Amino acid sequence: MAFGKFMDSLFKGPSAQPVRSSDVAAPNAQGGRGPADVAGPAESEDAAVARALDQLRATVRSGGSELPTLITSRLAHIDDLLRVVIETVSAQNASTEQRVLLEAMIRDYLPTPLRAFLALPESERENSSPATLQFSTQLGILEETINDLLNQIRIGAIAELSTHGRFLADKFAAPSLRLDGAS
Repeated sequence: MAFGKFMDSLFKGPSAQPVRSSDVAAPNAQGGRGPADVAGPAESEDAAVARALDQLRATVRSGGSELPTLITSRLAHIDDLLRVVIETVSAQNASTEQRVLLEAMIRDYLPTPLRAFLALPESERENSSPATLQFSTQLGILEETINDLLNQIRIGAIAELSTHGRFLADKFAAPSLRLDGAS
């Protein structure tokens, strides 16, 4: 595959587009939905984000020979962290802001500098080159952001659990007032 085609193929294609309600066929006269029946139910947002991360992983693996070990290692670690975040987002019902940040990291904040780095001449992509060190620093910032996001989601779950505990205590606690007037 030519390098230009490789670059064009990064994170592009029909699978990267979100499913819209207008994409699903309306029921036909026989009650079926036509071609949409074959495709199955619409993909959830969480599944679409996980699939986008799978595509990012595949891109990193396919371009592995063009990436220095330092970058490949950092991207693999970030991939592992993002998979934990995706699972936590689904399990903890994260906020919209947290979900938007996660999706932006997977669909933009990681692939954009990766594409730019891969577009550099090979001599600029060596382990100790300034461009490699700069990209590694950017990946470090993303890693810190991912850890902060994961912590925010977990803190939100702890706060939700604490709030629910207070509700239960208030709802089912024995009354503190006695009939004899003593409290």
